[in-house]
Amino acid sequence: MVVKHIDQSKADRIVIIGSSLGGFYTNYLAEKYQCKGIALNPAVYAARELEPHVGMMTAYDSEEPFDFKAEYIDELRALQVDRITNPDRYFLIAAKGDELLDWKEMASFYSGASQLILEGSDHGIADYADHLSSVIEFIEH
Repeated sequence: MVVKHIDQSKADRIVIIGSSLGGFYTNYLAEKYQCKGIALNPAVYAARELEPHVGMMTAYDSEEPFDFKAEYIDELRALQVDRITNPDRYFLIAAKGDELLDWKEMASFYSGASQLILEGSDHGIADYADHLSSVIEFIEH
């Protein structure tokens, strides 16, 4: 759906931004379209992270149940970016206080890219508004 929207867009410039699993998709889209990507506590190896959770789960931000199917893992593997091709196009914000994902793995994956490593914070980057000016600066330059 996103790819179709981008392909039909008349935009002359694209910037992709995503958090957590959205950060994983950011990598795929930024590589596909050779555009800037901003990843916020990204799940850089989403299939590996999510494979143990196949089955009935509840949403991260609610108690809504959903069935996380094994076939989704294969779909994630098909979109896996093994390494970013141009670190200058990426900006990582990673929180050392992320309770779900390893900030060191994120920092390594985005080696050479612009990085903002936050002391503390959390997976949702609750203090994101404090860092919005850095995101905007990256987009503009």
